[in-house]
Amino acid sequence: MDIIKSIEHEQLKNKIPELKIGDTVRVHQRIKEGNRERIQVFEGIIIKKQGGGVNSTFTVRKIAYGVGVEKTFLVHSPMVEKVEVVRVGKARRAKLYYLRDRVGKAAKTKENTGARIENREITIKEEISDEVPADVAPEEAPAVETENPVVEEVVDTVKEEPVETKKDN
Repeated sequence: MDIIKSIEHEQLKNKIPELKIGDTVRVHQRIKEGNRERIQVFEGIIIKKQGGGVNSTFTVRKIAYGVGVEKTFLVHSPMVEKVEVVRVGKARRAKLYYLRDRVGKAAKTKENTGARIENREITIKEEISDEVPADVAPEEAPAVETENPVVEEVVDTVKEEPVETKKDN
């Protein structure tokens, strides 16, 4: 690996949320005001994702007091505390720029009713273990051996919602 890639690899988060276009998400962002630090929540629809690696971003749009507000967040930014999916939306496009022209309820995406809300996380970096290479002679190896297996896991949290059924008389 060259120097730039190794520095970028250090800046990557270990786990990032699985984001899809059209989902309604709640982004918890750290805000610094003077010497204080607080968390501000921004909730809206993901209208685009772009880039890769350290520079990957996603844009969230919401309507506040009748005015459309879009914010672009870096996925690997230390200022983004967490991203949670509120609602799974149906989108058949990669970029939902057409939502900019819509007002009111038309500015929402259709909800994927059969989908469960899952906060899946994608593991980017594996934990680096301090293992002794196989080509080292046994007398040079340390007396105590510890194993740190590299485990790749996907964390799923499922929010169950009651389903209403209508009976026809």
